[in-house]
Order: sequence, then C-alpha cells, then structure tokens
Amino acid sequence: MLRAPDGTIVRDPDWPDEAIVDTRDAAAIAAIVTPWIRDCAADGFDAVEFDNLDTYTRTGGALSLDDNLAVARLLVRAAHDAGLAAGQKNASEDARRLRAEAGFDFAVAEECAAYDECGAYAAVYGEHVVAIEYTDNLPVPFAELCGRSDIPASIVLRDRDLTTPGDPSYVFDTCTE
Repeated sequence: MLRAPDGTIVRDPDWPDEAIVDTRDAAAIAAIVTPWIRDCAADGFDAVEFDNLDTYTRTGGALSLDDNLAVARLLVRAAHDAGLAAGQKNASEDARRLRAEAGFDFAVAEECAAYDECGAYAAVYGEHVVAIEYTDNLPVPFAELCGRSDIPASIVLRDRDLTTPGDPSYVFDTCTE
C-alpha cells in the first residue's frame, strides 16, 4: 500500500474506502496478483480486467503513469501466459499508452457515455470495448444510447450497487437488435 510520510495508508480521494496500491514495485504486485490470474484461467474464465490504472493521478505525484504501466505490463503478460485476454478498465486518457505499452486486448469503460469518453476507447480498441452505464447517471434514456453510432455495441445498463436478481433495485439491460 502507498503510505504518506507519516506512515498512514493513502486512500483514494475519489473512493475513500479503497487504499492505493504502491505501484513503484511492479514485481511485488505481480507476485501477488499472478496466482489469482492463473486461478481465473483454471476456473474457466476467458479474460480478466485491471482497474485503477489511473490512481497515479490522485497521489500528488507520489506515483506515475510509468509506475502503473510497469505493473500493467506484468499483469497483462501473466494473463496472456495463462491463456486469458486482458482488459483495461477505465483510464481513457491513458488508453493509447496502455494498449501500446502493456498490450491490453480490450477495454471496459464505465460511464463512457455519461462522461463523453466512448470515442477515446473506440479510437484505441475499435469494437473491443464493453461499456457499462449506471441508472443513476444516464445522459439520455438507455434506449436512445442503444441507437447511437458513437456508443459501443457492447453496452450494459446496471444499477450502481450491482444488486442481484430479485432485489427491487436490480437492473441489468443490454441493447437488442
């Protein structure tokens, strides 16, 4: 974990219940995560996705994109070695470098329509983008999103809490052709 000068764990200001991983030691992180990746392959998954690739932007300069790219390269290699595709989750501003330098195969883009970022992912990954929009932050009705050419064909609508079927607030929808 990333620690402040006083020794306290640095928490992500955007997600205060999440501690920021210190990506300056890529090998140490890969040593922990690689067995999980192998477990995913053994359990029959086709792909894994890696999130928080942009946490360096919220550390006041303690971490850098290069630190996070070093980790991403090792994790993508581990995924590929295990026979899995590797997905970039979020971080549209770094998509070009993440794909080129780490070798990501696809992107998972949360709220790319809400934040007008779908094009940034499509420019790098083409049709290999899975978009996830949430009911509480839709820029337009979901059916309208489904009809737009600038929105990835693989789009999912979910409730923010990711509840399960049977819960009154459960929402899961996709565009139908």
